[in-house]
Amino acid sequence: MLREESDSAELAGSTAFKDERKQAYLNPEGADRPLISPVPATTLDRARRYRLGRLRRKMREWDCGALLLYDPVNIRYAFDSSNMSIWTMHNASRYALILADGPAIVFEFEGAEHVNDGLPGIDEIRPAKSWIFFTSGNLIEPRLKAWADEVADLLRRNGGNKRVAVDRLEPAGAFELRERGFTLLDGQELAERARSIKSTEEIELMRWTIRVCEAGMARMYEVSEPGRTEREIWAELHFENARSGGEWLETKLLTAGPRTNPWYQECSDYVIKRGEMISFDTDMIGPYGYCADLSRSWTAGHVAMSAKQTELYAAARDQIEHNLSIIRPGMTFQEFNELSWRIPEKYQPYRYTLALHGTGMADEWPGILLHPDFDPNFSGCIEENMVLNVESLIAEAGSESIKLETQALITARGAERLDTFPWEDI
Repeated sequence: MLREESDSAELAGSTAFKDERKQAYLNPEGADRPLISPVPATTLDRARRYRLGRLRRKMREWDCGALLLYDPVNIRYAFDSSNMSIWTMHNASRYALILADGPAIVFEFEGAEHVNDGLPGIDEIRPAKSWIFFTSGNLIEPRLKAWADEVADLLRRNGGNKRVAVDRLEPAGAFELRERGFTLLDGQELAERARSIKSTEEIELMRWTIRVCEAGMARMYEVSEPGRTEREIWAELHFENARSGGEWLETKLLTAGPRTNPWYQECSDYVIKRGEMISFDTDMIGPYGYCADLSRSWTAGHVAMSAKQTELYAAARDQIEHNLSIIRPGMTFQEFNELSWRIPEKYQPYRYTLALHGTGMADEWPGILLHPDFDPNFSGCIEENMVLNVESLIAEAGSESIKLETQALITARGAERLDTFPWEDI
């Protein structure tokens, strides 16, 4: 600890302060207790009906006879069905089929059918026919054909057309369905366009995830002291999310001091020094499967920022506030780009390429690039009831990075922030 203390004069002012506003985000019943959701079951039920309805509506617009889902996030969106989500992201062992003129079927991992009990959108549960190499080995070919035969039989018996939207499928599976006469469409695009417009109930569920995330951020703030490692601080967010009903963290983006620049270094056992900037991006999949994607930066030991830290932080705040202020429903992506904050040249080599991105049960479409990277052929329109994240990463040669991000609902009046965790006073 003495070494960190001796370095403090070089890195920042020596006056320590605690921002009491941040402590209010801890569980008011005690930091040793998880947060308990106040959201009524009726809200979740309405959100479930809305989400499945959005997918079916998109299926009609696309004139497809079925939607085949393997992505765990899309299955969660469709049915609120979740089972070993991280494992099934890389082991295609459960899937779902929504038939345009028929039932919605979940094909569940064998022995886990009960995880779907009580989910109203599911008409039928069947055991999944898995043909991944891990469990099939030399039996892949017969298992693959049995899988394709079952899917094809369901499609034919329910009278839909032969246009099937598929979100994610190994080439062999796609080949087998095409051999049976089906045309495959991009189901990931269909699903993300459906997911992009949120219901009132979805926003209520997302607000709760953000509440849990901000409690985790408050825990991180409390332990942001010299002598801690990056991993120790990052673990506080995991802890709050897990005990309060959350799912996982998509990344490990918390770094300090010289490790903040360049960005995209994962948290490590680096021991943080007093006055160094701690910058992070939560990328948290929380309660109800919704994402809280928030970024903040503050100093270790809660000391006053140095002149350079203050300059970078002020630029990041300017970018966030400007881009929030211009967003309007009906604005094209091109129009947003033309009006967006212009990053100064000295910061450009260290920039974050995204200016905005959609957020729901994960980061999602649209991903609108920062102006130096924006492609004028990227088309689309910001719509009411989208949720968009506004991003900033500011650094220059030899400096630390400041990472800020806020999550906003697009209303008829513009962008309404959903998170309230305080920025730093500078």
